[in-house]
Amino acid sequence: MKYESPSKSSESINRLDASEQDLAKKGLVVVYDSLQECPYLDGKVARMPLEYPKRRVSPDDLDRLLRLGYRRAGTMLYRTQCPDCDECIATRVDVRQFRWTRSMKRILNRSDRELEVGWGRVQIDPERLRLFNDHRAARQLSRRGPADLADYHEFLVATCVETAELTFRIDGKLVGISIVDLGRHSLNAVYTHFDPAFGRYCIGTLAVLKQIQWALETDRRYVYLGLFVAENRHLNYKERFRPQQRLLDGVWQTVPEANGPGAV
Repeated sequence: MKYESPSKSSESINRLDASEQDLAKKGLVVVYDSLQECPYLDGKVARMPLEYPKRRVSPDDLDRLLRLGYRRAGTMLYRTQCPDCDECIATRVDVRQFRWTRSMKRILNRSDRELEVGWGRVQIDPERLRLFNDHRAARQLSRRGPADLADYHEFLVATCVETAELTFRIDGKLVGISIVDLGRHSLNAVYTHFDPAFGRYCIGTLAVLKQIQWALETDRRYVYLGLFVAENRHLNYKERFRPQQRLLDGVWQTVPEANGPGAV
């Protein structure tokens, strides 16, 4: 796949600077660093050091850490530093440039007619846990069996940043949840899970579209989608949100639209 080479002006804007790197060095403490089996690609060895923030991460600090390619898991932050592989690529959407395809508009229109969508604080209860386990079982994402409430809390409720919960309901029934971190100028898509029986609503895609909408409404510029991995079917769906930017060799580079703004 070919990427557009950034112009000198865009490179100066999108290249990571020394002060941002310094933030990571001074503000985070490595608490675990070991080679492990890659969770995304079979047969690969991964290195994803877990780093603990010395203080609660402010919205401005979160923006900077996301720019550096960090992801959040519970109260920890990490970024891939794998020895022999660079297939995991941090990905974001500049919401001011995002193109809404006809199929995306149809997904939004259907949700507006049939779903109840709301933002609120992150919560934990048996209903949310059931949804989480049903989603992971249907998509064959669990290697250790069903999660319990403590697992759910550690993964999705415990946080070191300001975090919100985006919910999707039908006649009051909870059918989807997206966990989202709130930066000053960005949103961070942490994790989305939904009832497999309601796949017709494309809740995974809908969650990203609602985050893009909300970023526009709240004058935020970026929605960070996490890691794009071309060979992983659970992560390569991010390809459809175009144009997008990927962090390559320390520069956020634009990936052009595959089929133009009128694509379906």
